[in-house]
Amino acid sequence: MKVPLGYGPMQKFLARIEQQSELNKAIQITLPRISFEMTSIQYDPTRKANVTQTFKTCGNGNTIKKVYMPVPYNIGFQLNIMTKLQDDALQIVEQILPSFQPSFNLTVDLVDSIGEKRDIPVVLDSVSFTDDYEGDYSTRRTLIYTLNFTAKTYLFGPISDSTDGLIKKVQVDMYTSADTATAKREMRYTLVPDPIDAGPDDDFGFNETWETYGDARIYSPTQQSDI
Repeated sequence: MKVPLGYGPMQKFLARIEQQSELNKAIQITLPRISFEMTSIQYDPTRKANVTQTFKTCGNGNTIKKVYMPVPYNIGFQLNIMTKLQDDALQIVEQILPSFQPSFNLTVDLVDSIGEKRDIPVVLDSVSFTDDYEGDYSTRRTLIYTLNFTAKTYLFGPISDSTDGLIKKVQVDMYTSADTATAKREMRYTLVPDPIDAGPDDDFGFNETWETYGDARIYSPTQQSDI
């Protein structure tokens, strides 16, 4: 049996049941029913990262998309299960609880423009229920299970486009000793795109050069190859 799921506070569904004066109406509210709502947003200092670090990715043409490290926040959610019978409620709850031990990871595409995907753990904090059966025969029974969750997510700031920061030359120096000042031999590897103004989306070649300094004094000429 498929159970309807809607966004809204629990009080709204209770008011619909309690404020209906015509108890002989054919349909008042369809049960079982599930509702959920966001209850809190709280900063999480335990997952704080260096705010000066940035994410960078290639944009259109020669541009780079850059965004600073995200801010960790915990978002609280409340799930309410309303049923007429205890057996219906337990059949719904037993399909939810085994998935949380005590968290369930969701892979979320947080920032689509830079391709930033992260596993967001959703933690089951507590489970409680109320069974309001006291009253006269005209009072309807209210059976509600309440599940509280916390989603450990991240909030990103604005994304900026920039042409600065494109790497157009790579140079690696290798030494025969940890002390670079007294090393007897040094080898330098240099790599540049061809042409030098090629962008990230261009189908370009590259020039690579190996140079050796020290005892060997060996120099290899520039090599041309294609990607």
